[in-house]
Amino acid sequence: MPKKRDPLNPRLSLWHLLAFQLRYLRELNGLSLAQVGAIINAARSTVSNIEAGRLRIDERQAALLDERYGTGVLIQTLLYFACMGHDPEWQRQYADYEARAQIVRIYQGQVIPTGFQNEAYIRALVAAKAGANVEAAVASRLKKTAAIFDREKPPYVWLLMDEGVLEIEVGGHAVMRGQLQHLLDVGKRSNVSVRIIPKLSGSHYGQDGPMRIISLKERDLAYIGARNGGRLVETSEEVRNLIVEFDLIGQQAASEEESRRIIWRVMESRYGDRVA
Repeated sequence: MPKKRDPLNPRLSLWHLLAFQLRYLRELNGLSLAQVGAIINAARSTVSNIEAGRLRIDERQAALLDERYGTGVLIQTLLYFACMGHDPEWQRQYADYEARAQIVRIYQGQVIPTGFQNEAYIRALVAAKAGANVEAAVASRLKKTAAIFDREKPPYVWLLMDEGVLEIEVGGHAVMRGQLQHLLDVGKRSNVSVRIIPKLSGSHYGQDGPMRIISLKERDLAYIGARNGGRLVETSEEVRNLIVEFDLIGQQAASEEESRRIIWRVMESRYGDRVA
């Protein structure tokens, strides 16, 4: 049964406008959900979810509908600007994508990323933000972690992280040592790869900011992090460029075995001798 959500509001975001317009054009042309599904090679339920804003149309589908409706490049243009602009609901959409992901690629250079954080680290990280609802934030992040790792068929997760992140003390020595041990434990899973980029590797593409690349069964998309929010990337060309950048960052990372040794060295030298 489809998830319920608030009615579409075309003034809220370009994604709402696009979904609203798709339903309008379908009804204007007297087509059923199943008929549109046949045009874009999708199930009736998929078309329904697209028009309700639960799923998003892709470039190929937009081009097919523009051709069928005789709308030039209207739908493709709306899709382009929706992808490039800020989406107030991007977090909910991203969570839906990540929960269905087959592969998740993560680069992080500032903090240990969501999905690899233990509860104590999350609590300390959130508590440092003024006005934060700590309990709600902790529950939300743990839920996101469960959506990735506790599924019946979890995705393959590839983490690239700067060595300096291991040395940024969050919550004190005991919390940080426990977090690094948690990172080692998660890295033992058969569907997880944790690789550290040594300081001596020098500059790399990741210094522009964190990123996550989500591979679904049908396509790839990405999230680019930024201060006070981020951006969901769904245009295929931009996603392909981010995948190339991720691979280039990975070329400078240590192997999984050497990465484990780097984490152990940091634990022993910075946190091990001062933990009660």
